[in-house]
Amino acid sequence: MDERGTDEASIRLEKLHRIAAAGVDPYPAKSAISHKIGEVLMRFDDIAKKGESVVIGGRLMAQRGHGGALFADLEDGTGKIQLHLKRDIIGAEAFAFFTANIDRGDFLQITGTVFVTKMGEKTIAVSGFTLLSKSLASLPEKWHGLTDTEIRYRKRYLDLVSNPEVRAIFRKRSLIVQTIREFFAAKGFMEVETPILQPIAGGATARPFVTHHNALDIDLYLRVAPELYLKRLIVGGFERVFEIGRNFRNEGIDHLHNPEFTSIEAYQAYADYREHMIMTEELLTLVVGRVNGSPVLEVGEMKIDFTAPYPRITFRDAVLQYAGVDIEQCPDRASLAKAAESKGVKVEAKDDRGAILDNLYKKTVRANIVDPTFVIDHPLELSPLAKKKPEDGRYVERFQLVLGRGIELANAYSELNDPIDQRRRFEEQERLRQGGDDEAQHMDLDFVEALETGMPPTAGWAIGIDRLVALLTGSHGLKEVILFPTLRPEK
Repeated sequence: MDERGTDEASIRLEKLHRIAAAGVDPYPAKSAISHKIGEVLMRFDDIAKKGESVVIGGRLMAQRGHGGALFADLEDGTGKIQLHLKRDIIGAEAFAFFTANIDRGDFLQITGTVFVTKMGEKTIAVSGFTLLSKSLASLPEKWHGLTDTEIRYRKRYLDLVSNPEVRAIFRKRSLIVQTIREFFAAKGFMEVETPILQPIAGGATARPFVTHHNALDIDLYLRVAPELYLKRLIVGGFERVFEIGRNFRNEGIDHLHNPEFTSIEAYQAYADYREHMIMTEELLTLVVGRVNGSPVLEVGEMKIDFTAPYPRITFRDAVLQYAGVDIEQCPDRASLAKAAESKGVKVEAKDDRGAILDNLYKKTVRANIVDPTFVIDHPLELSPLAKKKPEDGRYVERFQLVLGRGIELANAYSELNDPIDQRRRFEEQERLRQGGDDEAQHMDLDFVEALETGMPPTAGWAIGIDRLVALLTGSHGLKEVILFPTLRPEK
């Protein structure tokens, strides 16, 4: 029976029984690896010169040959190397065992010395092997890898085994997160952890997930943002804090949204949003340079230039430039709704002025911005947690970093620290929520009480890690950069 057929699983299971019957443990608890494959390849000439014996471990990815010799490829997390097995070297019994029982996908421990073949390929001449783990399920076809998108996301382990370029994405993701963490540590920020289960879902305008705690008999929310807890820490005396962690929002799924996602939020006492624009430029210059090697990132047909400083444009001027609407000439809901609809923006009956402003901006502005641009000074209605501009209370000290024809990468405020104003804005959010806006924020009296204790002038800042990784790896959507994205269950 062809092992590529439907009976391959039963054939492999038969081999497993045969291995066990021969007194060989197909899943031993220990191995004795002396070198990673990447180390062997890096030190190859030195190892060959010294005649060292090496012991490596990894997954068998291919084997070829016949008669008394065969070649195979072994891969670990650091690289891949060719193996050469000869009956005359390892012995007739061991060679027969290998050819009869070892399959692509099995994990092996290999002992041998290195040499270069006539074709110039670095190779290990195998003197002995040990089975470390018998694979009972076949890997995707070796020449084409795993290409079915749905299976790739559902069975990410097969995607990672089959597609080296996918592994490279997640190595870059790790590098990006590590670089961000080092950046903030170098600036004196302390990394902290705040609750994921929260009695009130606050810190962002989003619909939360609800769960129930049996012992306390209370409903809790998965956090939509860590913001309000991080600002409590500023009140408590930690002047620079940041958190990298998961947030959860009960919203739709598309190429830029996943119900659970990773962000970093940072809060700095005695700073404002202007300082955090500079900080954003410094961070992205560092991250893009380290990951991309150049400040100019090619994404499809776009070239995005991360060379600082980035342009700044007010929310009002951006809407005026790209939509031809002056929001100051539309001071109430009715006039704004009429102007938005004239630009092809749909307005729902439940939409308040803030929602209309947001939709008008999203539909007309974002898709026109390629290079990183700070859109600053948003209308008050869009920012219930940001400080008003002293010279014009209709706007707040806020920026969003927009780029790549529609990507909102960073968001930051000069944080509201007036407890009376904060209570008033929470009350307005409650009014919107009672009117049917299920994304409006809840009143958080404990947070208001924290502000009453006193919070210094503070700048708050956030970046979506998943979006940043997707951008820097040229990935088409968040599912490509989240190891286990949220999917509809299979029937």
